[in-house]
Amino acid sequence: MSKEKQVRFIPFHAINEFMLPEYRLKLLQEVFGNFDRLSEERQAAINRLVKKLVKVAGFRNSTLAPAALKSRASVSAFERSPEMVAQICQAWFELHTDLAAKVVAFLQSRGWEVLPVEADRAVLPGFLTRWPEKDNFVTLDDAFAEAYPEDTTHEYDLNMMIVWVSGRLPVELVAEESENLPSEE
Repeated sequence: MSKEKQVRFIPFHAINEFMLPEYRLKLLQEVFGNFDRLSEERQAAINRLVKKLVKVAGFRNSTLAPAALKSRASVSAFERSPEMVAQICQAWFELHTDLAAKVVAFLQSRGWEVLPVEADRAVLPGFLTRWPEKDNFVTLDDAFAEAYPEDTTHEYDLNMMIVWVSGRLPVELVAEESENLPSEE
């Protein structure tokens, strides 16, 4: 495999460079506020990280804190822990499977190669860095609205789902999407 065809990943917590602080907190609040809707495995993975990385004043065991307190206290762990980002984003993704299925179909229709909707993206080593330059977020948001005119998803949620479904962050803009994956030569 030639050097330019190698796939590069950056750690999951790099997503914080692309996120507004208010949206980061909203994401955490949504996951912790709907914790009982997550699989036991996902809950266990997140609770393990909360116990290890999050300190909530007044709680010896941070996992027992109310969702609002736990969300605020989890911000710094989300900012520095790739595993925390992976588990929280996958949990958020699992809370929005209808949107995830639409985004998978939407990106595939634009020629993106994405994992199937049922894949657990939290097990990946991080985000791919190459992003098709023709598909900035404004272009994608507009095209999604055209493809799904009845969908009322906020653009921040749509952009988050595009990033998570695609497993990519727009770090290195490339002319053609096909350049992102090794050829089958």
